[in-house]
Amino acid sequence: VVSTQSTGHYYITNNLSHRMKPILLQAHERSLTKILYNKDGDLLFTASKHNLPNVWWSINGERLGTYNGHNGAIWDMAVSSDTTQLITASADQSCIIWDCETGKVLHQLTAKSPVRSCGFSLTNNILCFTTDKAMNQPCFIKFFDLRDKEQVETNSPFRDIQIDDSKVNRMIWGTVEDYVITGHENGQICQYDWKTGERLRVDHSHDALIKDLQLSKDRTMLITASKDTTAKLFDAKTFQFLKSYKTDRPVNSAAISPIKHHILLGGGQEAMEVTTSHTKSGKFEARFFHLIFEEEIGRVKGHFGPINTLAFHPNGKQYSSGAEDGYVRIHDFDQSYYDFEYDF
Repeated sequence: VVSTQSTGHYYITNNLSHRMKPILLQAHERSLTKILYNKDGDLLFTASKHNLPNVWWSINGERLGTYNGHNGAIWDMAVSSDTTQLITASADQSCIIWDCETGKVLHQLTAKSPVRSCGFSLTNNILCFTTDKAMNQPCFIKFFDLRDKEQVETNSPFRDIQIDDSKVNRMIWGTVEDYVITGHENGQICQYDWKTGERLRVDHSHDALIKDLQLSKDRTMLITASKDTTAKLFDAKTFQFLKSYKTDRPVNSAAISPIKHHILLGGGQEAMEVTTSHTKSGKFEARFFHLIFEEEIGRVKGHFGPINTLAFHPNGKQYSSGAEDGYVRIHDFDQSYYDFEYDF
C-alpha cells in the first residue's frame, strides 16, 4: 500500500505493504472483465475476454471449476442470492443460465447482437440482459420471468425495451425490484420500469462511457465509474448527486465498502497504450477514497495493466481486483486498516 499525503499528514502508513499479502489467481488467458462475490462471500466468480468463467473459494483462492459453454468473451455475470444459479452475458450473442454447483447449462438465451450485461432481480424471479447496438440491430433491454418456463425455453422475453440513442454498457437492478439502472455509452445513467417499459429518470453528470455501476450494501447509494476520469455517488432511487471522486485516469470500476466510509476505484491508462509505458506511469493502482470527504486515503499496487473490475467482500474485510494483465488479486485487510481513522 502506498500512502498518499494531503493537508500535511499521512493517512495510511507505508509499513502496511509488508503485511497485506495478496492471493494471486491465474487462470484467465485474457484480460478480466468482471469479478463478483456471492451473497455469503464464500465464492468468488471471475470472467474475462476468454470464454471460460471461473469460480474460486474466496478464503484461499482455490479454484473450484469452470463453466464451459460460451464461444466468445464474457462481458458480465451475476449470481442469484441463494447461489443456485449463475448467468453470464457473452459476445457470442447469448446469455447462459448455469447451475452454480455442477456447471451444467440450464438454459441458453440467444440474441441478434452481443449480450453486454445481465442481472437477477432481488427475488431471483426476473432475469434481465442488455444487447449491443451492432450488426444492424438496435440496443435492447430484455426481461424474462424465470417462473414461466415457456419464456425461457422459447427465448421469448415478456418485455423488450428498445434503446434508440446511446447503447447500454452496464445494467444493474435498482434499490427495489421495480426498476433497473443502466449506464450508457454517452455517459448518461437511466432508470427503466420493467413493468411498463417507461424510462423513469435520466442523469447526464458524466460525459463519457459508463464502465461500471455498483450499489452500496443497503442498496441506497449508487457508485458510477466513467471513462471521463471520475466516479460519482448518487442516491440510487432519486439519482440525487451526492459526491464526486476525481482521478487523472479513466475509471473502469468503483465499489463501496460495506463497513467503512471508503470508496475503491480502479482503472488506468488505455489498454492499447500499456505496452509503451512503465508500470508506474500507467497508474494501475487500486485507489481508496474517503466516501464523505472525497479525498484519496491510500493506494494498492500490484497489477501490470489497467484494473477493469473491483469487488468488496460482503463482510468488508477483503477486496478483489481483476485487470488487463489477466490476474485476479485477493487482498485481505490487516488490523491497521481497521485501526485507521481519517484525520479531519
